[in-house]
Amino acid sequence: MDEQKEEIVSSEEAEKAVTSDSESASETPSKPKKQGLLAELYDWLEIVAVSVAAVFFIFSFVARVAVVDGNSMNQTLKHGEKLIVQELFYTPKQGDIIVCQSEFFGFQQPLVKRIIAVEGQTITIDTETWTVCVDGVPLDEDYVNYIEGVPMLGWSYGESYTVPAGMVFVMGDNRNDSWDSRDSRIGPIDERFIVGKVIFRFLPLGSFGAVS
Repeated sequence: MDEQKEEIVSSEEAEKAVTSDSESASETPSKPKKQGLLAELYDWLEIVAVSVAAVFFIFSFVARVAVVDGNSMNQTLKHGEKLIVQELFYTPKQGDIIVCQSEFFGFQQPLVKRIIAVEGQTITIDTETWTVCVDGVPLDEDYVNYIEGVPMLGWSYGESYTVPAGMVFVMGDNRNDSWDSRDSRIGPIDERFIVGKVIFRFLPLGSFGAVS
């Protein structure tokens, strides 16, 4: 009887040992799993932090957001549209759409206009035919909001105008609803007052895309 009891006890102890071993074995993988989740969470937080830093850098030093205010660039750009403007490493070029500021407005009102001519270039305008020539060559301006039968608004200069050094001559695409370099009170824009080139429209989503 004593031997049977010992056998029963020893078998029970063996079962307990097997059970405890299996429990400990089942518990062991949980630690690496938790560590894996923490590592994954850390990786995601790192990605988010880097992304936020990159966006902050871009919009602080490389580009900025601008909003179209008014109708002077219809139909190319419309009132309220939101734009991405390239600031860094930009050199003004004829045909670019830019955000700029004018001394006439006291630098309080950014303007969205198109560069028609840069320093040293000479402009002539035929208001009856809406023809703008730069250095004697007519511009192909399919972007202009042309009004048939109505002359283009004129300018404050004589037959021609040569853009001074360090300046650009700008006009709105909606020529008869744009206050721009044609008015001598605004005149050509100093390149130092150019915020940057408009490169992208991101709102509204229906107009999402590059700007030219």
